[in-house]
Amino acid sequence: MKIQPVILCGGSGTRLWPASRARHPKQFMLLDGGGTLFGETLRRIAYLEQACAPIVVSGEDCRFYASSALNEAGCGGTVILEPAARSTAPAIALAAFCVLEQAVQKEDGADSLLLVLPSDHRFEEPERFCRAVSNACAVAENGALVTFGIRPSCAETGYGWIRAGESLDSEAFRVESFTEKPEKSRAQAMLDAGGHFWNSGIFIWKIADIIEAIEKYLPEHHALFDGINDAYGTAEQEQAIAGVFAQCRAISIDYGVMEKADNVYVRCGDFGWSDVGTWGSVYQLSRKDAFANTKSNDGCYTYATRSSIISIPEGKVAIINGLRDYIVVDTEDVLMICPRSEEQSIKKYIDDVRFDKGDKYI
Repeated sequence: MKIQPVILCGGSGTRLWPASRARHPKQFMLLDGGGTLFGETLRRIAYLEQACAPIVVSGEDCRFYASSALNEAGCGGTVILEPAARSTAPAIALAAFCVLEQAVQKEDGADSLLLVLPSDHRFEEPERFCRAVSNACAVAENGALVTFGIRPSCAETGYGWIRAGESLDSEAFRVESFTEKPEKSRAQAMLDAGGHFWNSGIFIWKIADIIEAIEKYLPEHHALFDGINDAYGTAEQEQAIAGVFAQCRAISIDYGVMEKADNVYVRCGDFGWSDVGTWGSVYQLSRKDAFANTKSNDGCYTYATRSSIISIPEGKVAIINGLRDYIVVDTEDVLMICPRSEEQSIKKYIDDVRFDKGDKYI
């Protein structure tokens, strides 16, 4: 069965502020080796033999970056504009209805699989991811809504958790419940109990099945996107979508559909996954010097400094002396210095800067 990849590219990655910004989010930041997370996502799709050219659902700020990356990769693909941030359910509904309309026009049927991928994750073992997708396809082809779960390595509070129930096989389970970003004690209890996975935000399902689920659990969203069927694939598409997004409420696909449906399964994935969503995860994935510092380039000179993250622009020199377990991020217009243990305060920093200065520095 054909797989239609859908890449969600609407987030701004504020937990990696100030390096990740609304106009240059983390999926387009240069990583070790010079690539980007968005580019890695495109290469990951290329491993899937059944996959066709991807559809990218992107906000206006990322539209140019996404189009350029698709052209550079030579993989074809289409960018659909998401005119306002409304979380994952509207973005997925938009992609599903667009693909459905294309299938109707081509008389291609609506039983293709929709593989939904965030644009800003890293997989260390993409070949194992492809095997996980192949396994999940067999489950989704039988009418299930499938999410990919990651075996937890710690009591992480920044991810959603999935409780697995009855097993289909050694790697696929019916979902019993979801827990969104638990307190530390709750996360530790789930880790100790076993049978729980981190929610990766990766999904696969038949197009017809997810549209049916949206109709059942998010009827107002279904009515809005179904109501502009005649506009998909035409010159009126962007204007029609803008009208829909002006009316639809923001809601995640997890809360809106997955937590309510009774045909949800989790496919366990062990493919070196990270959402690269925090400076802590950047630290874990980055090369380190002899003193456990990770540096963005060779302009960083450190003295008596240990276990710190230092990110400065190319062409700039930074002298860092006497820091231990710190985050130092310098951009053209923002400098942030804070202890690694205080990383959760970045949201407060953003709120304070926005209150005083507006969105210019966000």
